[in-house]
Amino acid sequence: MFHHSEDPSTASGPLRSLWGNRKPVVGMVHLLPLPGSPRWGGSMKAVRARALRDAATLAEGGVDGVLVENFGDVPFYPRRVPPETVAALAVTVAEVVEAVGVPVGVNVLRNDARAALAIAAATGARFLRVNVHLGLMFTDQGAVEGQAHETLRRRRELGIEPAILADLFVKHAVPPPGLGLEAAARDHWERGLADALLLTGPATGAGVEVGEVARVRRILPPEAPLWVASGVTARTAPAFLEVADGLIVGSAFQRDGRAGGGVEGERVRTFMKALGR
Repeated sequence: MFHHSEDPSTASGPLRSLWGNRKPVVGMVHLLPLPGSPRWGGSMKAVRARALRDAATLAEGGVDGVLVENFGDVPFYPRRVPPETVAALAVTVAEVVEAVGVPVGVNVLRNDARAALAIAAATGARFLRVNVHLGLMFTDQGAVEGQAHETLRRRRELGIEPAILADLFVKHAVPPPGLGLEAAARDHWERGLADALLLTGPATGAGVEVGEVARVRRILPPEAPLWVASGVTARTAPAFLEVADGLIVGSAFQRDGRAGGGVEGERVRTFMKALGR
């Protein structure tokens, strides 16, 4: 059976180079609507200012990384996004990379990993989130197919090594009949060559059960990072980090606990204090 490496100490190369053996907490920067999207407000200055404010608040609060995504662009394209979206993301991510001292990642919703790689190559972003990396999921954008074969080859061609964080049974979606979570986890690690696997609840801000995380953790090799990527709160975070290898936190850091509301420093500090950091 294929694994990333025979040596577990180097198995998750791109991810290990970011945080070593630390279990990172990554905070979300949910961008305001970008040019061309239905809710676009007409000002890239406002988009960048909000992004920089949120990223700085997260970094000052002690998070280990920041993930930027075009959260405001609903309804999302199922596959390729248009050039204006890539351009707006690139200039914004570049400014966030320059402004904060923690690794910065990018997620191009709904599933444009090729654009995310291009942005990483141009900005120095260190990791990508890919909602459907392998296989097929039935989403609110219709059937979305993973392009792992293209993503891994394109990363190699560009000569860059951003870590690929791949969702398993991503939120706002359902898997095809007959596919189990354990089988999907094994395939994403062994055949999709993801650098970390993400578990989420059914929707933005919705939680996942600690027992489900533990169940998937048991069937993966020890060198395969498994993160929880939705619904984590200051109260539940310590329990999740007992069984998971990292967290992505959006709603819990934002005003009224709702995604897209803007990051609040007190919420970040309360969360990190609960982890003793």
